[in-house]
This record gives sequence, structure tokens and C-alpha cells, in this order.
Amino acid sequence: MANKIVVDPLTRIEGHLKAEVEVENGVIVDARCSGTMFRGLEQLVIGKDPRDVPYVTERACGVCAGVHGWASCLAIEEAQGATVPEMGRIIRNLMMGAFWLHDGVLHFYHLTALDYIDPTAVLQYKGNVPELIAVREKIKTLAEAGDLHPVLPSYKPDDFCVRDPDLVTQLVYHYLRALEIQAKARKAAAIFGGRQPHHASMIPGGVTIIPTLGQIEQFRGLIREIVAFVKNVYLPDAQLLATGPLLPLEKEAVGATAGHYLSFGGFPLDNSGRSTLFPSGVIFNNDFANVLPFKPEDVTEEVGFAWYKDEAAPAHPFDRKVEVDLEKQKAYTFVQAPRYQGKPMEVGPLARMLVMQYPPFMELLRAYNVTRPGAVMRHAARALDTLVMADEIGAWVGELLQLVGETGIYGKEGKALIHDTAKWEPVEKGQGAGLNEAPRGALGHYITIADKKVERYQMVVPTTWNFSPRDERGQLGPIEEALKGAPLPDPENPINVGRIIRSFNPCLACAIHVIHPKGDRKFNMLPAL
Repeated sequence: MANKIVVDPLTRIEGHLKAEVEVENGVIVDARCSGTMFRGLEQLVIGKDPRDVPYVTERACGVCAGVHGWASCLAIEEAQGATVPEMGRIIRNLMMGAFWLHDGVLHFYHLTALDYIDPTAVLQYKGNVPELIAVREKIKTLAEAGDLHPVLPSYKPDDFCVRDPDLVTQLVYHYLRALEIQAKARKAAAIFGGRQPHHASMIPGGVTIIPTLGQIEQFRGLIREIVAFVKNVYLPDAQLLATGPLLPLEKEAVGATAGHYLSFGGFPLDNSGRSTLFPSGVIFNNDFANVLPFKPEDVTEEVGFAWYKDEAAPAHPFDRKVEVDLEKQKAYTFVQAPRYQGKPMEVGPLARMLVMQYPPFMELLRAYNVTRPGAVMRHAARALDTLVMADEIGAWVGELLQLVGETGIYGKEGKALIHDTAKWEPVEKGQGAGLNEAPRGALGHYITIADKKVERYQMVVPTTWNFSPRDERGQLGPIEEALKGAPLPDPENPINVGRIIRSFNPCLACAIHVIHPKGDRKFNMLPAL
């Protein structure tokens, strides 16, 4: 008989998430993940001026806010026929590039590191590195006060957790340094965005800021420090863990999905938009050598197991109607089920690296004979994904400096470099899709305009793809597939549930705690106070 385990809430993620798994003989045999809060953000923009939409959609999250504003702008620009000028394109890339660097560092050190180490090993550090001694003394002080909660995970470390005092102390030291680095990345994004989160300078048609040489130099100084941390600290740490103590997890394919991957592509490298830093593409069945073209018209959504009224057939996001049905008997989540050519698709850094065929990542898979990437390779992919941005963002700074000119004087035509003012007014009727890549994966915003107002709006975010429920054909969503087959030998310690889910870097609405009353095992993943 299967043993049901419910983790509700799962912490160190963005938002409400409940995980329910069934375990037989120490292995997960079925899983359901539930997004448990309906926000209805799309409904807030119906009837509004399209130019107001980015300011609403940015509020979807306080962490990944800018990417929603960008996707909204892209959708509106397509509907209105606007073209972003060169300087506006570069400034957008820089704002979101800084955010990209922030997200990789934040996720690895502050959201997932505790899944893989035993922080109490710091107390056993015997080395003589001053910085690491200082870390040990900080942890010792917390331990003596009985308050190790800032660094303790909410479960018991298992056999896969790293316990080597030298390595763990170094990782905790980097954890602390990463707090400063992610703050600097936020500050860098705010230089051109006006503020963070929820920047104010990106609008349909371009941006509103004409940067000074001083602002550009300030941005470049911060970025150099962040990039140095990414290359010299974050990337080595991620690769060391992935190819060393955590490799056994990957050898067991813990956290592997069905092997379908999707990237919309993003970060334009020229004004045509045809050349992008991250290419678009699709992979099926872990056939990494066969990257197929992405066809936007093949995206559909289903709601068979979600708390929405059933629709006649899978529909393209342009054609969806979102009507809540809380009485639906078989439903268990507010997350809808996007599909591409009828298949559930994993999106995010792993998908991008595979679609991009990024040589260092493909070589990593070959070197360790990985044919079904799981949770550990997902972390390695995110580190290399961050490296791609780190290698490119400096070039964009150089392009911006060249456009500004050595004197920093723009002249009368300066504003034409940042915004398509000719296409500022809303169209009477139009439709547009803002398809882009966010750190968490493929992001789509879909707008229909009628009488110069928003008639319909739909957001299909990365977590919608990754945390989609099962469909009428019996296909599980990517995260449910990833949980299925994972080892869970101790029902009192569902550590692999957290590991696998967090490897996707989920972003749902924010929440704190609810304990499910019907599970055989109930876990509040918050530490006891």
C-alpha cells in the first residue's frame, strides 16, 4: 500500500505550493503538485489602456518583476507595430542582464544550497583561512544560542549531503558573500530601471531613460564585480558539486523529466530581432542532437485538472477564457497545463543550454554519460546559463558607450534613440504575443486589443510550464514526472521532494504555512521557532 506524504507549504521558493507524493518501497510512484492561490492578474488589465499593462504585470512577483514588464511590452509592440530603437534595445538587455546575474546567484546559494550540505559541519572546520574561521565563529555563536535556523535546512541531512568541513565552510562563506552580490545586481538593474523591483523606465516602444556616462560607468563597475563572482566563485562551486559529491544523485537521474524541452529564445542582438543570445527551439524525448524549430502557433493550454471551467478543446493562449470553478471534482491546482504539440515541456536553464547546444554543457553531459538530466544537472545548467550572460553583458555596455559618445551629449535627436514615438498611441484593434526568456524559462504574454483597450490578456509563465498538472491523456506535468521514481527511503524526511522541486526554481504567489489535514505524513517545511 502506498504511503501518502504531503509537504505544504514547500519553502525557499516563490509562492504557494503543495506537493503530495505516494511512496512504495522507498520510491515515489505518483505525485501531484498544487498551486493553491488564484490571483487573476490578467483580469486586472481588461478594459485598460494597453500602455498601462506593464505596470500591472510587473507586480506578478517582486523577484522576477522586470521580465513580465518586458514580455508585456513585446506583446504590445507586436500588436501596435512598434519597433524598439537600438539604444532602447541595449538598455533593456542591460537591465534584464543584471537581473539575470542576480537570479542565478540567489537561486544557487540562498534557495537551494541547503538541500545539499550539512551546515553544522562548519563547526568542525580546523583550517587556518581567516575568512573561514570567521564563518565558523559566526555559526558557533548561533549554535551556542540555540538559533541555527538561518543556516539549517528544514529536514535531516541524508547520505547525499556534503559533510566535509572544509568544503561546507567554504560554501557557507560564499553563501554570505552572495548576499552582497545579489544586492549589487539589483542596484545595477535600478540604474537604468529607475528602481528595483518594478522598474519604471521600460515602456511599450522602448525605454524612457537616456543614460549619462556616469550612470554607464557606475553600472559597468558593479557588473564587473558581479561577473567576477559568477566566474570565480559561483560557477566553480556549482561544477564542483555537480561533478563531485552530488554526482551519484545525477547517476540515478533523480529529478529527470520526460525529456521534452522548450525555449522561446531571448535577448535580441540586433534590431531585426532575428538574432538572439538565447535561441529558440524544441527538443523531444531527450534527443539532444535534434533541435527543432519553435512554432508559436503550436502552444496550447488545457484546464482538465485545474480549478477552471472546462473548455471544449486545448486552446491557444489568444483564445483562452479564464473562469474559475472551485467545485470541479478532479481539479487540484490553479496552475493551468500548457502543452507544445500536445506535449508537456520543461523550460528554464536546462532547456536553454540544450537548445543552444552550449559546448561546455554538452561536453559535461558527454563526460559523465548523462542521457537523462536531473536535478543536479539542472543546477549546473543554470550556472552555465548565467555564464553566458556574464560573457555578453560587457559587450552591451561597450555598445551603449559607443552610442552615447565620448562627450555624453545627445543632441536634439537623442530621444529617437530610445523610443518609437510614432507608434505610441494604441491601435483600434490588434493582437500580439510577447515571447521571451526569463531566468526560470519560456515566458509568454498574449494581448488582444479592441477599441484601443485590452480585450483579452493571458500570461503563460515558466512555472506554468514546469508545474502544470496532468492532462486528459494521462501525461504528467514536468515537475510531477520529475518526482516520480525518485528515492524517498525515510518517510519522515522527504528531502528529495524539496531538492527536485527547488531545482526548477519555481515562482508561485507568496505564502507561509498550511498543513494538509489528510496526508499520512504531514510536514510544515518551516523551521520550528
